[in-house]
Amino acid sequence: MEHKILLVEDDGEIRTLVNNHLKQEGFIVFTASDGEEAEAVFKREEVDLVLLDLMLPKQNGMELLKIVREASVVPVLIISAKTSELDKALGLGFGADDYISKPFSMIELTARVRAAIRRATQYTPPSEKMAEHTLHFKDITLDLDTFTASKNGKVIKLTAKEFQILKLFMTNPSRVFTKEQIYMFIWEDEYYGDENVINVHIRRLREKIEDDPSSPKYIQTIWGIGYKIGD
Repeated sequence: MEHKILLVEDDGEIRTLVNNHLKQEGFIVFTASDGEEAEAVFKREEVDLVLLDLMLPKQNGMELLKIVREASVVPVLIISAKTSELDKALGLGFGADDYISKPFSMIELTARVRAAIRRATQYTPPSEKMAEHTLHFKDITLDLDTFTASKNGKVIKLTAKEFQILKLFMTNPSRVFTKEQIYMFIWEDEYYGDENVINVHIRRLREKIEDDPSSPKYIQTIWGIGYKIGD
């Protein structure tokens, strides 16, 4: 199956280089040099992944990312020269799935693209199945009707908040959540920087679902950003 990619990059040399390489790797590539053109292509074509530069003319990358996320759960990989942790957190916080800093190698870019598409294909349920009453990730199952969790068929006793956190991760398998986002989604309140609340819940959840909580495979820490469910 040929996967379709929307490449949004205003630098002509980089756009041509990435476009040619991805085509050689077997992808179908649509290109755009500014945010408005990219939005038009995104609304016209059904793509499997968006490669998005942040610094764009006419409409910047963050504005375009918001538009994409309002309409789709398609993986978004940010490519940008802005490398600070704040920029990374902001980009991923807006719903991007991954971040690669310029300059990057074509090998690394291709690996990231394939990994993002693989995660989305394996774990993200089609939109028409979003109303299903169970969630699955590896050997963990969440029953949304009975609010119970199980691992390899054995029931795991979770508190309401632990269940909600795990549900948040399992319904967004490619997304990294900051501590602020977890607090706002689960506690539905303003976040005042008290990391201890999140840290305690994540630790307790890991103690219940991980084979080795000190080396977690299910809930992974993305240093400097937050947490995500494992690959």
